[in-house]
Amino acid sequence: MEPALLTRFGRSLGHNPQGRILLRLPYPPALGTGMSTAGLLAVARLTGAERPAATLAKACIAAEGASDPLMFRDAARLLWAPREGRVLDWLPAQPRAHLLAGFWGPPRPTRAADQDYDDISDLVTAWRAGGDLARRAALASESARACIARRGPSGDPTEALARDLGALGWAISHSGAARALIFAPGEVPAHGMAALREAGLRGVHRLATCGQ
Repeated sequence: MEPALLTRFGRSLGHNPQGRILLRLPYPPALGTGMSTAGLLAVARLTGAERPAATLAKACIAAEGASDPLMFRDAARLLWAPREGRVLDWLPAQPRAHLLAGFWGPPRPTRAADQDYDDISDLVTAWRAGGDLARRAALASESARACIARRGPSGDPTEALARDLGALGWAISHSGAARALIFAPGEVPAHGMAALREAGLRGVHRLATCGQ
């Protein structure tokens, strides 16, 4: 992490970390996986600067202009305002799913002034209404499709991969390179990882959601 970022983070918490800290993050920053926030939270914990969740969120925003809600319990259920650091709503638990994930496109570092996103109020309303995994996957696909149409990059192969591999849907990081195909548990095809690599995705791996 950049020293200036850590300085801004520590200053917001009224804390000046001493010494050197080596972080081994599972993914590089700027790919839409929340690694910047995770790294800052690790620094806070390691240096004795743990604070209430809302305070940590504000410090992350002071450091780099946005924050993921990783400092909160059940973060996957939060409708979150990343540039304001506040919880907009608690959503129903998502159904359990298996994912084929990877990265496509360039890294996109956080830009605090970037507000060029679609209004997805209608999708949030539909998500609140509940539904099975197929319904939730369809909503995720709709959101991803709108984001790519608005923000790019062009040529993204994720939707075609989802169709060809029989996925229930697909999802993307709306401000990064992370991509995922959504399957019912146990339904990931054996050749799926190879197909993603052949389509140009990097860092391909399998994941499972923490849903119920």
